[in-house]
Formats: sequence, structure tokens, C-alpha cells
Amino acid sequence: MNKPVCKVFLSMLSVAALAGATPVQAHHAFAAEFDANKPVELRGVVTKARWVNPHSWLYVDVKNEDGSVTNWGFEFGAPNALQGRGLSKADLQVGSEVFIKGYRSKNGGAFAYSVFITLADGRSIQTGGAQDAPADETKKEGAAS
Repeated sequence: MNKPVCKVFLSMLSVAALAGATPVQAHHAFAAEFDANKPVELRGVVTKARWVNPHSWLYVDVKNEDGSVTNWGFEFGAPNALQGRGLSKADLQVGSEVFIKGYRSKNGGAFAYSVFITLADGRSIQTGGAQDAPADETKKEGAAS
């Protein structure tokens, strides 16, 4: 093979190899960021909803015992999984009250993995789906707290 033909062949081979490569997406396990020994149950007011892949996020203002407010971020599952369970971004309007059950972040910040959300209309929907997250036996809020 002469040099120009060899270069073209190698270039085409490289492009084909790159085109056929499967993209690798970074993904963390529940246990990497959240603590199964630190369950949280919080009521608050929606300030922002991010309906994005691979995990949606909901931000909620939660009133503390001293009257101050902390904005918590809750990791949810992927948008298509949430929609399959009956939750849409339209259900998470800014200003609406929600009750969330989940597990706090390992770093102690105001972040948590959401397992269930109870909306103002009383619907309780599973929001998490990580395979290594703890099973939640109660599933619903039950009586309002």
C-alpha cells in the first residue's frame, strides 16, 4: 500500500472505531452520595424543578424549627421514569407545598435522595429508583404532619 492510501485507510478506520464506540455516561450509585442511615421527612414549598437526565432535581424551601428557611435539593429519578409513575413537571409548580421522604446526603448538606413525594392534592408518588437505595416500607406519608 502506498503512503497516501494507507493514511486514508487508517483515518477511515479511526473514524469507524470512534463512531462505533459506546458513549460512557458517568453515573453514581445511591451509596456514593447518600446515607441510608439518615432518613429525612420534610415538608416545604417548591422553589425550582429541574426535569433533566439522568436525574431530575426538586428544590424546596423548608422552614426550620427556629423559623429560618433552608432550600433543600432532592434528587429524583429520570424524567421518563417519573412520568411513567404519574408525576410530571407540571405537578411541581413553584409555590406548591410538598412532603418528601428520602435519605440525606453523606456530606451533611441540604441535599437528599427522594424516595416518595406527596403532592398537595394527596397523591403519593415514588420518585427514586436507585437499585442500591434502601426499600421504604411505609411508602406514603399517611397522616399529615
